[in-house]
Amino acid sequence: MSARFTARGRTGPLPHPASHMMLPMGGRVGERAGAVPERARVRQSWRRLLLLVALPLLLGAAEPRLVPDVSDTQIDIAYSFTGADLLLFGAILYPGGRPPADTDVVVVIKGPSEPLLVREKAKVAGIWINHASERFRSVPSFYAVASSRPLDQLVSPRTAAIYEIGIDNLLLSPANGASANEQTRFETGLVELKRRTGLYAEHAGAVSVREGVLYRALVPIPARVPVGSYTAETYLIRNGRIVAAATREIRIGKSGFERFVTTAASDYPFLYGLSGIALSLLLGWLAAIGFARARR
Repeated sequence: MSARFTARGRTGPLPHPASHMMLPMGGRVGERAGAVPERARVRQSWRRLLLLVALPLLLGAAEPRLVPDVSDTQIDIAYSFTGADLLLFGAILYPGGRPPADTDVVVVIKGPSEPLLVREKAKVAGIWINHASERFRSVPSFYAVASSRPLDQLVSPRTAAIYEIGIDNLLLSPANGASANEQTRFETGLVELKRRTGLYAEHAGAVSVREGVLYRALVPIPARVPVGSYTAETYLIRNGRIVAAATREIRIGKSGFERFVTTAASDYPFLYGLSGIALSLLLGWLAAIGFARARR
């Protein structure tokens, strides 16, 4: 077994070994002295690079940090569920340890998004019929915002629109491509329907901040709340600017017999349909027997 190694470099005859031995010592010392500034420049470049990388971390360390929590990360809906009050609380950690005088907190609870079809009814010949419709690709099934003060006193309209703080700043994503006036009319109707059922709400002054460190918010959850994964986003606001944010997950699901029916309908739709038909036939047969005995 043989191997061949090659090296690529300067071509030509190799210098005689004696030529290295006859070099004066001053030449080698001069070569090393010239290499020292080069190494210093390399080290200085590395130091500058490390400083640029660490600068954002050092600046970020000067910002406060939120430590949020919720009273219930899992809300179970049973047949007797009439609503609940969700408690959101937490602490604000400041790098210097001294909280500023003006500290405001906004808490936004958002439910899972879903496509939605909104229909508009019109009265034709004395009868209300479906006149027009608008389809939305992504609509939050639930939206509630609680704040320490009214939203227009906390952030600018541009900041509120970027973070979707406030019902009027929700991006509902219409899909039909209708005119701007028509989209606005349907969006207004959709928001009004959500408000009536308690699924969209704003609670100004519902967040209390104690000594600029501890905050607490109580948000009501209606009885007809949809199931799914929710997010609770907390924003720390100072001088109209969001300086910190944190998110917690909340799960709302059905329990008991309602959960069994929902799971069976989604996981086993064919068997669920057969059982529904069988149950209807059984109840109809029992009702026929009852009426027949009552006639005798």
